[in-house]
Amino acid sequence: MGNPTGFLEIDRDDRSYAPVEERVKHYQEFVIPLPSDEVSAQGARCMDCGIPYCHQGCPVNNIIPEWNDLVYRDKWRPALEVLHSTNNFPEFTGRICPAPCEAACTLNINDVPVTIKTIECAIVDRGWEEGWIKPQPAAHHTDKRVAVVGSGPAGLACAQQLARAGHKVVVFEKSERIGGLLRIGIPDFKMEKNLIDCRMAQMQAEGVEFRPNSHVGDNVDIYKLVEEFDAVALCGGSEKPRDLPVPGRELDGVHFAMEFLSQQNARVAGVNVPDDVSIMATGKHVIVIGGGDTGSDCVGTSIRHGAESVTQLELLPQPPERENKGLTWPDWPMKLRTSSSHEEGCERDWSVMTKNFAGADGRVTTLNGVRLEWTQGEDGRMEMQEVNGSDFELKADLVLLAMGFVHPIHEGMIEALKVNLDDRGNVDANTEAYQTSIDKIFAAGDMRRGQSLVVWAIREGRQCARSIDEFLMGESELPR
Repeated sequence: MGNPTGFLEIDRDDRSYAPVEERVKHYQEFVIPLPSDEVSAQGARCMDCGIPYCHQGCPVNNIIPEWNDLVYRDKWRPALEVLHSTNNFPEFTGRICPAPCEAACTLNINDVPVTIKTIECAIVDRGWEEGWIKPQPAAHHTDKRVAVVGSGPAGLACAQQLARAGHKVVVFEKSERIGGLLRIGIPDFKMEKNLIDCRMAQMQAEGVEFRPNSHVGDNVDIYKLVEEFDAVALCGGSEKPRDLPVPGRELDGVHFAMEFLSQQNARVAGVNVPDDVSIMATGKHVIVIGGGDTGSDCVGTSIRHGAESVTQLELLPQPPERENKGLTWPDWPMKLRTSSSHEEGCERDWSVMTKNFAGADGRVTTLNGVRLEWTQGEDGRMEMQEVNGSDFELKADLVLLAMGFVHPIHEGMIEALKVNLDDRGNVDANTEAYQTSIDKIFAAGDMRRGQSLVVWAIREGRQCARSIDEFLMGESELPR
């Protein structure tokens, strides 16, 4: 490394946020980037640690120490080339990835990991600003055609890699806008959508064709797709939400989180949401059930709507504020995580089970819950038990179910294909060939692995592209 003692001489410094009272008035990104010289200084903190555990933590195998060192030495363009060698869309991961690389950083033993995510985002943002990011069309083209179903990060990564290998790639997206959950699920205040548009333009110049409003299994026949294309990649995501089958679930005002989030993203994009289906949190007591990232997104969006109150409930007990590094490092730890949305004004409660919803005139007004006690059973598993006399109720004008996704939607394409599924209901395919039980049909991303992170989706899309290229050509020069 260029500065082997940088981690001793330079304190960790990270991006900051605009003040809460300012940022809750809009839906734009509010992260304040570090100046370039400060980013370079943070790159100098990367240690010559022998075994870079950040590589283990990063699903796309980013070559992190190398581009940290290049940034430290003010070689931003070579840093961008190294970054792009493993990650098609670092502007996505630099904003919404939870950064397992930082959890695995050697300096995280002392709670001061290198600001890897910030450096990554600074590199790619500078690449766009300087005009360094350009289309990379294939030098030679094949006569092979590949259909990619789904335009989320897995589908986009798969499509871009295959186009650069010289194949004709068509991306089919059921929505009217390209991007999958990046477009319709991630709030604009976490990632603005012009970033997707820039990548779309790059990919179109590389030969990728996008077909929105093309719902495979509905208005697009999957069998015709299989006939017309030499290979098909299923990258449709995991979209079946986990439901909460309790009394009162049918009341108006109880919605899945993605119904709520997708509507707000549509409004920001200038799409009209009819009043009769509009879900707004304005002036309401909002309950968010589920403690993950989707729940956090619901919190931030509800606050921007002007909710009267926002409460987030979690079934599991409250995690510790700090992990036991001796037991967890360099693995991803289970600990309390407070997002920027939580900081904007939200009550959080743990070890809570929803018993039922009550309402008036067909609309929800109350959540009835009970507190739980978690104990370890004889088999070592944690078991929950209701605490006697702990019943309580909360005002609830709007309830958002953000408890995750169980598997891809089976109705339509998957049922028509009769492709094999794994025990969890995902499309069955391994991580070597990514090939399903049907010849020339592949699967990657959440549709194959289940609900996961954007960085895993990009990894799987890239690796699936290599497998498809090998299947079509007998060999492949695409990286895994």
